[in-house]
Amino acid sequence: MTSLLLRNARIVPLGDGHPVPDAPVDVLVEYGTVSAVGPSLDRPAGVEELDAAGRWVAPGLWDQHVHMAQWTLSSGRLDLAGVRSHEEATALVAERVAEYPDLPVIGWGHRSGHWERDATVSELDAVSGDTPVVLISGDGHHAWLNTTALMHLAMPVRDSVVQEAEWFAAYPRLATLVGNDGTSPEAYRRTLDHAASMGVVGIVDFEFSGGAAEWAERWAAGCDLLRIRMATYADTLEDVIAAGLRTGDVLPGCDERATMGPLKIISDGSLNTRTAWCCEPYADAHRLEYPCGQPNLSGDELRGLLARAHVFGLEVATHAIGDAAVAEALASYAETGARGSIEHAQLVGRDDVRRMAELGIRASVQPAHLLDDRDLTEKIWPGRGNRSFALRWMLDDGVELAMGSDAPVSPMDPWLAMAAAVHRSADEREPWYAEQALTPQEAFTASVDGQPTVQPGNRGDLVLLDDDPLAAGDSATQAAALRGVQVAATIVAGETVFSHL
Repeated sequence: MTSLLLRNARIVPLGDGHPVPDAPVDVLVEYGTVSAVGPSLDRPAGVEELDAAGRWVAPGLWDQHVHMAQWTLSSGRLDLAGVRSHEEATALVAERVAEYPDLPVIGWGHRSGHWERDATVSELDAVSGDTPVVLISGDGHHAWLNTTALMHLAMPVRDSVVQEAEWFAAYPRLATLVGNDGTSPEAYRRTLDHAASMGVVGIVDFEFSGGAAEWAERWAAGCDLLRIRMATYADTLEDVIAAGLRTGDVLPGCDERATMGPLKIISDGSLNTRTAWCCEPYADAHRLEYPCGQPNLSGDELRGLLARAHVFGLEVATHAIGDAAVAEALASYAETGARGSIEHAQLVGRDDVRRMAELGIRASVQPAHLLDDRDLTEKIWPGRGNRSFALRWMLDDGVELAMGSDAPVSPMDPWLAMAAAVHRSADEREPWYAEQALTPQEAFTASVDGQPTVQPGNRGDLVLLDDDPLAAGDSATQAAALRGVQVAATIVAGETVFSHL
């Protein structure tokens, strides 16, 4: 815990009803906590001073949903985000194999939901030979592997993609193909440095990983930069319970900035893979084994996990994208008394939003996904777009919103997330169901982990901005202003972790 006196800063007013001064003020952080806010504060002996020169200050930003290892690795993967067909994807693979024939090809980002037919292993085999190829979809819920990679990862040979639970179980074995260089402490530190440069002070890590021991190793090796909340999954839940870790506890080997997060449950799939569990069939249900998608767990299995986590003091983060999955998750929270969040809540029923508010369950949402999923939603969930990313319903009904990226599905960029929540369009088209949009103030408030406007008693986690993030104008102007904000400094527990001053 460190101390800092920030002088001459304008406070960003958030949507919490707290009045803020019109003129610049000083902000004193002592031992990691904001202790005073006001004009011309005295500087305690030995406390560092930073002149904001009239810039804007706000609570630091959080990304509430990140897959840290996958995001860290993504910079070295074959970028398939722009491909529009099987042929484009296989052409890129062929180029990479020709250039680096002795290296496995790990790709990321294709969205086959728009493609007119299913991918096959045989067409990937035709361009890759004996080079292992693993192409991970942009939603992370399936992978297109060639036969060599299937065999290397000890999976049955087939001519179709690997998806959902089978893929999640196989993902950790990728290290046997590519090693761990991409997830070394040095690589993690570069990712954390980048996050700090965007004003991020905290991350909820939903990676499939070795858990607390791995974070302790990273922490000791220089990754002690931001606040981290580490999630666990069902297969490591008993290890967490045996270690006596509850949500909010400090991770062994770390300090109070790295804590135990929730149990993560993936209760259904995704829109792109057509495995999100819905109340109505997909428009192209004739292509699907399960016309409405399907749950990944039975109701009894879901309730059993929630109940066990709750008994042992763990919050639960339940991935639920389809409206049937959201409804089942809420029923499970109600029956077990568990606390936590619905992760994604992409398609919701009106009554289920009200139920979420009644139960006090957070909506952990990733607004940037709506920019990618707009057209596909209209294609395969026709007539349901007005219930997709229903952020206005949630806020008006009293649901707590917590915004994130789901990186690497979307970039770890809180300004992109806020802009998407405000404008709901990535191109010249009108906002998609503009009635579900947020104001810039509301989007910012959903991005600071529940911290109110800068005031005494807050965590000493601050972001200093060159620009006012709450610009006036129409939603397009406001979104452009958010995307254009420049971060001048990021402060965690009173320590400056990024600065261009």
